Parts: sequence; structure tokens; C-alpha cells
Amino acid sequence: MGSSLISLLPIFHLLVLLGSSVNAYWPPSPGYWPSSKVVSLSFYKGFRNLWGPQHQRMDQNALTIWLDRVSGSGFKSVKPFRSGYFGASIKLQPGYTAGVITSLYLSNNEAHPGFHDEVDIEFLGTTFGKPYTLQTNVYIRGSGDGRIIGREIKYRLWFDPTSGFHHYAILWNPREIIFLVDDIPIRIYPKKSAATFPLRPMWLYGSIWDASSWATEDGKYKADYKYQPFSAKYTNFKAIGCTAYSSARCHPVSASPYRSGGLTRQQYQAMRWVQTHSMVYNYCKDYKRDHSLTPECWR
Repeated sequence: MGSSLISLLPIFHLLVLLGSSVNAYWPPSPGYWPSSKVVSLSFYKGFRNLWGPQHQRMDQNALTIWLDRVSGSGFKSVKPFRSGYFGASIKLQPGYTAGVITSLYLSNNEAHPGFHDEVDIEFLGTTFGKPYTLQTNVYIRGSGDGRIIGREIKYRLWFDPTSGFHHYAILWNPREIIFLVDDIPIRIYPKKSAATFPLRPMWLYGSIWDASSWATEDGKYKADYKYQPFSAKYTNFKAIGCTAYSSARCHPVSASPYRSGGLTRQQYQAMRWVQTHSMVYNYCKDYKRDHSLTPECWR
């Protein structure tokens, strides 16, 4: 009996090591899933084609958009919002996608050309054998026009975004912007001042386009159209909150069980895991950048 237990010890230790290694590469549960609190929206009810109508197709509630030599494609929400929860489940294309950007973002570029606000989730295309990079970014009042003041934070995801749908979302309220992946908060962008936070209504957009000049390893690898078409699938659209036409009494959507909107301790723990294990670039820690206009980086 004792010898049997002793013989099982190496197996037990192996299982412990395997379990710990799996946990090391997967974030802990956030304990709360804000996407489950938001009803999905029919694409045709909430959105319209913006450009490239011949390069998008609906099939069983999933929208496919694609890029080839002729055109890319984009869509836009019907309503503008001044706060809310905005998300979609997205599946990316495997293989060579260098130079190609697949995106889900908030913007008011059409309302304020040359002086717009923008909040981005962008997938930077890649080469064979290398993972996608997820880039989050915030532009304020023209900081994406002319003299660019980007606020990029980049991640290598803990899963393969080409193997299935995963949910990506932006929660925007008057105090902060929270980026989420599968309901796990990955970034909080706080309001430090009115000058560095989007306050004007924005629309929700999605698109696929050629950004060969910068998208993949700072433009080292370009879109190669012998691999066309480059496509992405979107489903499970969510867009809810205070529209530009809502009354002043409209209460912002919360990312947590707290009506105040603050994250729980468990959500913070999950976010810290992502920032420790998946973050590959943080503009605040790039000492080559001029941070005089990014007070959120100041200590």
C-alpha cells in the first residue's frame, strides 16, 4: 500500500506541474461577464455598409468582410453614442495577412474631419508562423490627424484568434474607457482631463483595409495580394448605451456588478494577468516618446 502511494507521487507531481503550466498561460476568470448583460443586435437593425458593399456578405447572422486588390470594406452603426458598451465576436483569417488591418472602433471622424476622436481595437496582420498582434489605441480631438499622438498598447493574445470567434469590446463611460477580450478587461484608459478624453458622440465601426505602410513590424512586411482575399467574420454585435439623443438622465453601462462601474477585485486580477503575460508594447513605457501631452502616463 505504502509503496503504491510512493510510486504514484511522481505522477501526482507531474499533474500539478501540468496544471500550473496551463494556468500560467490562461488568464484567471474575471468572475463577471458584461457581454452577457447586453442583448445581441441584428446587423441590419443596428448598422449599415459604409464602403465596399461588394466586399461584404451576411451568412447565418455572421458578416464576412474582405479585402482584395479592388477594395476593402467597412460598416458603421446607425446611431451615434455618447457612452456605452460596444462589441462583436470576430474570427480572423489564418496564414499570411501582413499589412492588413481588421478593426472594431469608435469614431466621429465623419462629423469632425481633421479634429476627431477615436477608440480602436485593431488586429495587425502577420506573416506565416507568427501570431496576430491586438492593438488598442485612443485618439483625442485631432491627435490622430496631422501631428499624431497615439496611445497604443499592444498584446499577443493567449489564444488563436483564427480558430474560432472571440468577443472584443469597448466600454466607454464618462470616467474611463475599458477594453475587453472575452469579457476580461485588458486595459483601462482613465479620464485625466477633458482635453485627453473623448466627450463628443461617436459611432461604432468595423473595417478591413490595407495599412501596409505600418501595420506589420512597422511596415517591414506588406500586403501580398497573391494571398487574397483577406477576410474577417463578425457576429454577436452589441451596441447599447446612451445615444446622442438620450436624455441627460441616461445612466452609463457598467463593466461590473457595481452600478458605479468600477471593476471588481477579480476583474483587476484577470487584467493584471493579461498585462503581465500578454502585453508586448505600452506607449507610456516607451521613453522615446514625448509624454508631455499624455498625462495619463505621468506618475
